[in-house]
Amino acid sequence: MRLTQLRSFYAVAREGSFTKAAEHLHVSQPTITTQVRFLEEAYQVELFHRRGRRVQLTEIGEQLMQLAQQIFSLEGDAVALLGDAGTLRTGHLRVAAVGPYHVTKMLVDFSLRYPGVKVTVSTGNSQDVLDSLVDYSADVGVLAQMVRDDRFLSVPFSQHPVVMFVPATHRFARRRNIRLAELQGERLIMREEGSTTRKALELALAKAKVEVDVVMEISSREVIREAVAQGLGIAAVSSVEFVPSPDLRMVGFSDTEIFTYAHVLCLAERREMRMVSAFFDTLVPAIEARRRKA
Repeated sequence: MRLTQLRSFYAVAREGSFTKAAEHLHVSQPTITTQVRFLEEAYQVELFHRRGRRVQLTEIGEQLMQLAQQIFSLEGDAVALLGDAGTLRTGHLRVAAVGPYHVTKMLVDFSLRYPGVKVTVSTGNSQDVLDSLVDYSADVGVLAQMVRDDRFLSVPFSQHPVVMFVPATHRFARRRNIRLAELQGERLIMREEGSTTRKALELALAKAKVEVDVVMEISSREVIREAVAQGLGIAAVSSVEFVPSPDLRMVGFSDTEIFTYAHVLCLAERREMRMVSAFFDTLVPAIEARRRKA
């Protein structure tokens, strides 16, 4: 059975005649007659009692009519769903990010433009983000580094200064800025290997030939904050990730600029998908504003 045959049957049942059904579907009456006859002959059933120009459903015809109503109701729902998704009145955007701080501004802009779209965010390290894109469990990803892999399309979104944060009792605590050389011999608590903040700071220290004392390596931002607050050392953080606290102070650099960057990426093959394309489009104003300031 083809859907066109069922549609012809459904039209005749609703309109009460083959002529009106043909007019409703904008086809010829012989076409409607042929489609219905095929159903009856293929399944050896009688779907209508013919009474002149009018028709009446048989018992099996009544049962098929009920099923046809469900089918075409669902078809209408499917069309509405796809139509809404195409215009992004509904849908689901899945974002994978290395941290919540880099994505907040992006998600605010997207949600304001597409309030009907549900957004979920998962966090993890850089490899987790890339894996989520590859296995299609995420639509877009946000990393703090550029990815050089032809499978992905990456767009730089923003840059954030790297700063130090220290306990309120530290000698830097009353200062807004320090020179990079003043970190010589300081006890530092570092993120794990592969952290982009750590990489940025280490490059700057190496270039300036400044040696520090790395006393701890901790992967959790929260644990690092607690360790610094307890006076175990000082740590570097992207300025956007620093959370003010009575126990902590943020200190910038007066003689150097160290940055981390937020990059938005997706699988190159999915760049033109409606949801992904819409998300990238919402980034344009912020990217252009940053370029004008540069």
